[in-house]
Amino acid sequence: MKIIFAGTPFFAVPSLQTIYETYGNGLVAVVTQPDKPQGRKGILTPSPVKEEAIALGIPVLQFSRIRENVSELKQLHADLMVTCAYGQILTQEVLDVFPKGVWNIHASLLPAYRGAAPVARALIDGCRETGVTIMKTELGLDTGDILLSAKTPVYDSDDCGTLEERLSRLGAELISEALPMIERGELPLQKQGEGSVCKKVERTEVDFSKTAREVSCLIRGLSPAPFAFARVGALTLNFWFAEEADCEEDVPAGTVVRCSPKSGLIVKCGEGAVRLTEVQPAGGRRMTDTDFCNGRKLQGARFEQPVL
Repeated sequence: MKIIFAGTPFFAVPSLQTIYETYGNGLVAVVTQPDKPQGRKGILTPSPVKEEAIALGIPVLQFSRIRENVSELKQLHADLMVTCAYGQILTQEVLDVFPKGVWNIHASLLPAYRGAAPVARALIDGCRETGVTIMKTELGLDTGDILLSAKTPVYDSDDCGTLEERLSRLGAELISEALPMIERGELPLQKQGEGSVCKKVERTEVDFSKTAREVSCLIRGLSPAPFAFARVGALTLNFWFAEEADCEEDVPAGTVVRCSPKSGLIVKCGEGAVRLTEVQPAGGRRMTDTDFCNGRKLQGARFEQPVL
C-alpha cells in the first residue's frame, strides 16, 4: 500500500515516524507547508515534519496551495493520504486522487472541537478528558465519518504543550491501528452528530474577575504559546503556568495577595485565587514565581482588568 503523509508541526511527527516504521518505502512522499520566516531576522525555517522526513530519506513536497498541485499528487499513484495538522483545506479534486481515501488524525473527540486549536480549547474550557479521532476526510470541516477514537485524561498539571505531546503519541498509536483496517477494507465507520467548532487561539489578557479554575485553565491552554498575560502598573507579565490556590482575603479580584520568595505570586480571582507559578516579564526571561517575587513589592497591587 502506497501512502502520502501530510502534516506540519511537531504534533504530526510521531505519526509520520510510526507510518515510516511500519510501511517503509510504501510511504512515497511527505507533504508539508512551505518554509516560513522565523525570528527577528526572518530566517526561512522548515517545518518539523519536513525536518523529520529529510532525516528519514522521504521525498518532501511543499505546496503553497495543494489544490493547485493535483497532477503532481496523481503521479505518485498513492492509495491513500494521511493528514495530521497539515494546515490546508483539501478540495474534492484532491480527495478523489486517493482510491482508499484521505484519513485525518484530529486532536479531539469528534464531533467536539472541530477546526483549529482543539487542544488549547479543551484546556481553556476546563475539559476533564479529551482524545484523538481518526476520521475519513470529506469537504466539511472535520465532519467526516469516524473510524477510531481514543481518550486521555486532562490533568491539572497539563498545559497545551504537555497535552499536545501526549495526544501526538496517542494519534500515532491510533493511525498504526487504523491503516491495516483501511488496507483490508474493514471500515466500521460512524457518522458524526452535531458538534462544536473552535477557532485559532490568540494572546489573551487575563480577566481575574472569573473563577480561579477559569483563569488557571486559560493560562494553561495558552502556554507555551501564544500566552495569557496581564498588566500591573508598568509591568506586563506573560504566564507560563498557574494553579488554583487558597485565599481567605476579602479583596477585589486581581489583587496580589501574596508576593514573596516563600509563598510565590498569588492573585485573588472572582472566586478563589490562583498561584502564577511560572511567569515571564515582557522583555525578560521565564522564571518561577518565587524567583520573580524576590525583591519585588507587589503585595496589595492590583492587575488591570482587560479592556473589552
